[in-house]
Amino acid sequence: MMRAGPLKCFAAVAFLLAGLAACGAAVGAGIKIAQVSSERLLRESAPAKAAQARLQAEFAPRDKELADAAARLKAASDKLDKESPALGDDERLRRQRELVAQDRDLQRRRREFQDDLTQRKSEEVAAVVERTNRVIKRIFDAGHYDLIVQDAPYFSPAIDITDQVLQALAASAPAR
Repeated sequence: MMRAGPLKCFAAVAFLLAGLAACGAAVGAGIKIAQVSSERLLRESAPAKAAQARLQAEFAPRDKELADAAARLKAASDKLDKESPALGDDERLRRQRELVAQDRDLQRRRREFQDDLTQRKSEEVAAVVERTNRVIKRIFDAGHYDLIVQDAPYFSPAIDITDQVLQALAASAPAR
């Protein structure tokens, strides 16, 4: 699902609000508008916290493995530095090449780890956003709202329903 850019959203909301204001006070008095904070929902909601826990459980062992490999490589490099004066040229060059190859392999594994983590984060965020949007839609329908805006730059706390969405997400059954 693609979101419109901030300027397009702002322009659309501004146009909508200007149109609503033009309708007059009598019509405008019956319009029900709310605001939600996407950032808070992605940080504080139960599905977002569960997604973070899943990612942590999935990637922590691999992250530790990479950290351990980096520590072993550093120890081997320090050992070579210490023993280098006593080594022959051929042995020193052979060990330096081994360290370079190990470092290259470690860097490749780190890039793969980052790519995999980024992809999984995107998948988890997409699932959380989809679930959150369904909850917002239910609140929209049940509350007979005319408009719910996400991430409005300026709004009255009286129309902020982020806490209501957080509560509904916590009360709903887990997605996975």
